[in-house]
Amino acid sequence: MTMTKLKQRSLLGLKELSKEEIESILDRAAYWENHPVKVHTAMQGKFAANMFFENSTRTRFSFEVAEKRLGAEVLNFSAAVSSVQKGESIYDTVRTLESMGIDVGIIRLKPIGVLAELATRIKVPLINAGDGNNEHPTQALLDMYTMRKHFGQLKGLTVTIVGDVLHSRVARSNLWALQKFGVNVNFCSPPNMQAPELNASYVSMNDALKSDVVMMLRVQLERHESGMLSSAENYREHYGLTADRASKLAKHAIIMHPAPINRNVEIDDELVEHPQSRIFPQMENGVPIRMAVIERALS
Repeated sequence: MTMTKLKQRSLLGLKELSKEEIESILDRAAYWENHPVKVHTAMQGKFAANMFFENSTRTRFSFEVAEKRLGAEVLNFSAAVSSVQKGESIYDTVRTLESMGIDVGIIRLKPIGVLAELATRIKVPLINAGDGNNEHPTQALLDMYTMRKHFGQLKGLTVTIVGDVLHSRVARSNLWALQKFGVNVNFCSPPNMQAPELNASYVSMNDALKSDVVMMLRVQLERHESGMLSSAENYREHYGLTADRASKLAKHAIIMHPAPINRNVEIDDELVEHPQSRIFPQMENGVPIRMAVIERALS
């Protein structure tokens, strides 16, 4: 397979993907969502390897369900129990699985830039399941799919992403993809969690509540030690979506969150399954989106 063809079938990020290409993935996901048969033979005889060099529960299971629904053979690989712990490089691990005959590799890793480098050296399509704080394309695709399903179209919407933008790959993928569709994307963050290089507009929490979509990011409690947050209570008070703040949302507005959720930190417990919340439907939409992405990689 030529490198060009391989690049077209891989999904490394949404920054470089055209609006048309993104749209075709969303449309194909709608096809899979409305397909009544649970397990298909579309990818029978194909091997998909989930290579997670960073922990994940939701994303890995969502990919696995998508692969199995397409009829693919699934190989799960977790770095915590692998030779990578013994010093093998990520490249060697991926190259090993490639030489065993996999047809597509789904990869999550911490270091930035490694995935782009791997993609130039591995001869099977690769799908980014989250790399560092760079991109998380399938998360942004399922977010867009959820918005499009609710509002009918994306153009003209105002979406505000609230939280630790600096460390968020979800914020980046959403920003880059949504802007291609004429969406007004704002961020709302404490000053030490902003990412100035993204050239996005920052709004206050009060202004965030005027949006069509309020997307809360997970507070990465593991970063607390570095003094980024004085306390979870303090964060909730200034940047959390509390029941009181949610009561100010427009009736048509929706609440989103990529999960995992810290209840009563970035979002109050009672709002997680509020009528305006789309948090669990987002997770549901992850399966057809990932089916569309895997099918695109293998077809």
